[in-house]
Amino acid sequence: MNLLRSLILVLATLVMSVTAGPVAQALDYPIHTVRIVVGFGPGTSPDIVARLLGDRLFQAWGKPVIIENTVGANGNIAGERVARAEPDGHTLLLAAAPVIVINPSLYEKMPFDPVRELVPISQLCAYANILIVSNNVPAKNVQELVALARARPGALTYGSAGFGSTLHLAGELLKSMAKVDILHVPYRGAVFSQELVAGRLSMAFAPPTGALPLAREGKVRALAVTSLERYAGAPDLPTMAESGFPDFDVTVWFGLLAPARTPPAIVDKLHRETARILAIPDIRKRFGDLGIEPIGNSPAEFAAAIDDEIPKWAKLVREAGIKLHD
Repeated sequence: MNLLRSLILVLATLVMSVTAGPVAQALDYPIHTVRIVVGFGPGTSPDIVARLLGDRLFQAWGKPVIIENTVGANGNIAGERVARAEPDGHTLLLAAAPVIVINPSLYEKMPFDPVRELVPISQLCAYANILIVSNNVPAKNVQELVALARARPGALTYGSAGFGSTLHLAGELLKSMAKVDILHVPYRGAVFSQELVAGRLSMAFAPPTGALPLAREGKVRALAVTSLERYAGAPDLPTMAESGFPDFDVTVWFGLLAPARTPPAIVDKLHRETARILAIPDIRKRFGDLGIEPIGNSPAEFAAAIDDEIPKWAKLVREAGIKLHD
């Protein structure tokens, strides 16, 4: 009987140690500096979101949170770095949608697999782009713009922040749905907006923070928003769906991810802390000032959103014949 009791105690101790491991990890986490890797430069929307989040995480945990801007390959360099990092929650990725749901179809060879090598924590926020046209373009709405494009195949141009950006693919989606020929002119960064103001471009899809001030100043004309619902910052602006293109949805989101095999207890702790921060009124106001809507969904909901979007963008990339080599 004593031997049996001893065996039971040993087994119980082993079970407790195994089950307590992840809980202890979550309680102790973080134990040192947390790095949030961002695939965009300082001052961009993802960078600002990362710094707002990082400041609040530091306040909550008392551990330094460093934002590292790792630019290149449409976010792939940052993504690969985090995918290869130690899966202990101390290296995280703040990714824009293209890195996760578009690049796998866009690049002939990906340096990492976003679905297999990263684990979702939470979608942080999202925003819709605005379709704007040059004042040289006579169209007053989307249908007039499409009619003009059909009457002048190849004569109209649209600018973007580069191949593979959501601004580029929004233009390709319009071309596909409207069956029109509009020439894509890629730029580095947001300089395409000034080209539009100067009349050297016909149209562009642009973030609201850049597009709406130009429209209000009369330098360009805003025609529609790319989300399925109207944008609170410009409620009079119709959606692309309302403008004759049902299911036209190019909503840009930023999400927080960790290396695969990060303990679930740490992922859960990160999600809960992130959701708490995104509910803070001051943070929501800051996001609103940027034209961004907070989300804060669960890891499972984020994973489902990724699964839904990958085939959508794969189809568009395939139909548009877009491929990048590096």
